[in-house]
Amino acid sequence: MKNEIYGHFHPDERQFVDQAYEWVENAARYHELKLTDFLDPRQGYILQSLVNRHPDVKVRWEGGHEESERRRALIAPDYRDLEDEDMALKVLSITPAEQKLSELEHGDYMGSLLGLGVKRSKIGDIHVLENGCHAVVTSDIADYLALHMSSVGRAPVSVEVLPVSELRRSEVRLEPMEITVSSLRLDGIAADVCRLSRSKILVPVKAGRVRVNWKVEEDPSSHLKEGDVVSIQGFGRFKVLEIGGLTKKGRYRVRVGKFV
Repeated sequence: MKNEIYGHFHPDERQFVDQAYEWVENAARYHELKLTDFLDPRQGYILQSLVNRHPDVKVRWEGGHEESERRRALIAPDYRDLEDEDMALKVLSITPAEQKLSELEHGDYMGSLLGLGVKRSKIGDIHVLENGCHAVVTSDIADYLALHMSSVGRAPVSVEVLPVSELRRSEVRLEPMEITVSSLRLDGIAADVCRLSRSKILVPVKAGRVRVNWKVEEDPSSHLKEGDVVSIQGFGRFKVLEIGGLTKKGRYRVRVGKFV
């Protein structure tokens, strides 16, 4: 049965498939509850797919708000009521001491958190606000991070631990770009967005450092469609917002949004 499941996923995902399969089986056979760390949307899709195959198992998701990208999962036998279970989330309210340094970006906050030696899976969504940041984290590391986080970039910060009910969200901001491409291939669109040559964009693609909708994509000729989210390690993320008509020269008009 597991070999049949492997066929649906990329070989790089096999380790997580094994882990998720074990969580689901343990919930069904041994009535175990499993609270995961934060999962990205692709991992969430894999886990939900496995849960859907098992009538005796259910899952609850929580990441701080309804549209969270990274979420924790609570996997349980189907007879358990999960509504009142503690999903063990806290919010770190991070405030730079100097107002002029409050224009810190998502990567600055992420770098400082990871620099304290915690795993990425312990950190959920990071919401950059006008006067600091709200980061969703697992409860078990919240106090440690608050105690040891003293700066972000060169800015000294103060950190407070809040209940997840006090989370302040930031809206996703996309910087729009209009490009024209000869085809809707991944390498062509990504090269234009990143302002790289077609040959240079092939390096991260072939190295497995490009994900389309959080799934590793190593085929540069795969076609993108509206709504696809592409992340390129070292170059950020973008979303295909609209595929328009053809120009007189037969090129596609494509509107993308770069995550800022």
